[in-house]
Amino acid sequence: MTPLFNGKDLTHFKAEGAKEFWRVEDGVLIGENDAALKGNYLWTEKEYGDFVMEFDVRWKGVPPRGVDTGIEMRKPKIQLQLGISGSLKVDMSGSFYTAGKPGYPEAGQAKEAKTLMKPEGEWNTFRIEARGDTFKCWINGKPASQYTDAKFSGAAPLGIQIHPGVAMKCEYRNMRIAELPATATR
Repeated sequence: MTPLFNGKDLTHFKAEGAKEFWRVEDGVLIGENDAALKGNYLWTEKEYGDFVMEFDVRWKGVPPRGVDTGIEMRKPKIQLQLGISGSLKVDMSGSFYTAGKPGYPEAGQAKEAKTLMKPEGEWNTFRIEARGDTFKCWINGKPASQYTDAKFSGAAPLGIQIHPGVAMKCEYRNMRIAELPATATR
């Protein structure tokens, strides 16, 4: 695996329009809303199809909404949710969000995430695997969710989200990625 975030600056990311929301301090990538609670995505410069990505993340949100962040991938967009879903108002960390109906398909939900995660404010390690038509997530080394849908097949930049309308702060470190050889859809 190679570093996606170098711990120093926004190299490998499209920083235009993102610098008011994203900064680097002590080797940590920090995303935070502005005073108007605008949202933002920090997009990678490169597009990814099949990949494995690992990262440590922690967050702090202001009740009642808490934190609503995640990692967007592929075309059309599918997201690994981190924190509280804006639409459901419950923590859906480790679940896959497809933006359709239902937004969180039953098959892609991380129903045991609360037992796998450390308390808010502590670092949790996530692993995402996007291979062919299947998406998997591990939380702190334990399988958390899996979702299969051939619709999400196009390579795209990866995006780290700060959801609009939510007072929040998310922090990422040790972001690493490995591209996988393209797999035929099963």
